[in-house]
This record gives sequence, C-alpha cells and structure tokens, in this order.
Amino acid sequence: MAFRATVLTLYPEMFPGFLGQSLSGKALARGDWTLDCVQIRDFATDRHRTVDDTPAGGGAGMVLKPDVLARAIDYAGTGSSGKEDRRPRLLMSPRGKPLTQARVRELAAGEGILVVCGRFEGVDQRVIDGRALEEVSIGDYILSGGEPAAMVLLDAIVRILPGVMGNVLSGAHESFENGLLEHPHYTRPQLWEGREIPAVLTSGHHGEIGKWRQAEAERLTRERRPDLVEPSGKT
Repeated sequence: MAFRATVLTLYPEMFPGFLGQSLSGKALARGDWTLDCVQIRDFATDRHRTVDDTPAGGGAGMVLKPDVLARAIDYAGTGSSGKEDRRPRLLMSPRGKPLTQARVRELAAGEGILVVCGRFEGVDQRVIDGRALEEVSIGDYILSGGEPAAMVLLDAIVRILPGVMGNVLSGAHESFENGLLEHPHYTRPQLWEGREIPAVLTSGHHGEIGKWRQAEAERLTRERRPDLVEPSGKT
C-alpha cells in the first residue's frame, strides 16, 4: 500500500511545494505515496470562519481553537471504512521532541501519518491532549507556521520509502544512520585549485578506504556534534 500523508493546514495551497519535485515528486506521481491536504478553516462554524482566539490569561498573539481543530482532525483521521485510522498524529511544534533519523525510519515503516501544521502562538493544549498529538520539532528555531516543517518531515520520510531511491545503499551510509556524521566526499578532477583528493580514496584498497571513512566520520562527529558521541555533551 502507498504511504498516506494527510496534512491539516490553513494554507493547503502551499503543498506539495518542493515535495512535487525530484525524488519525492516522482514518487508521488508513481503513487508510492499520497498527499491529501485538509483546510482547517472548513471546520469553523461561524459566518466569519474563525479558527483562532485570544490566549486565556492574556498575552500576545492568537491560539488555534480546539473545537475547530478537533473537528478537522476527526474528519481527517477517519478511514474509508468510517473507522478511526491508526496513523500517528503529529503536530509540528518548536517545543516538540527533536526529529531524528530513527524516528523518520519508524514513521516510514508505517502506513502513513496525519500532520497538523500549527499557526499563530500555538494550539490549545486540550486538543493536543484530547487527540493524542505527538509534538515534533525540526530544530531550535521558530518558523511562521508548521507547513515548512511538515514538508521537511515528509521529504525525510518519502526518500527512504521502498523504491524511491535508486540505490538502497544511498540511505544506509548517511549522517545519523549509524550515530555519526557522514565522512567527506570527493570526485574528479583529481586536482582542483591546488587541492587533491586524499590518496587513499584512489588507492583501490577498499579496506583502507573503509577505515579512512570511518575515522573521518568519527573525527567530524567529535568536532561538530559531540552530543552524538557523548549524550552529556562532554568530549
């Protein structure tokens, strides 16, 4: 079965965006995965189609209303049989758990995901709790909305779906797959602006090449992401 992605958003016209290009776009055209967008505003009941309100307790900004968003989730989360589907329900949020390659692989192994794109100051906590939304973050920074983050998440998932990448080994030797950052890469010409390809890579000795790549991956990880080597952050 194709991987089913359903995105709840106030801006469905933003999709598929870059997901309609390159590997993900070809996979979408082939039917390796499907993308449905649900307009949250369609589930507002007042004549102004209001989806947000002022935060309880005061403060700046607006908050997505729980009743409107819950109706959208209930609609999107009902399968063709009329029964609630079992896909993970994710909320793109800067306060969520950081997205990891391990989590991406878990999601890619399932039948699909339902993704809520937050806007404004955030989402009413009651709908997060009441609809069991898993908050996911793609980094320690703030975006104008959850749509770009949802696209990043989907791109990470789709590229490792079966048959999407031409060479299955392409995804097996990348950063984070084995707990390390990826080793440096080189290609022809042999000499460029006075810089040469490391001799070991043109030696033909695959054992030595493997050792060099492992050592470089470890070096880069210690230098740039010591937290991956020592969870405490100590080097």
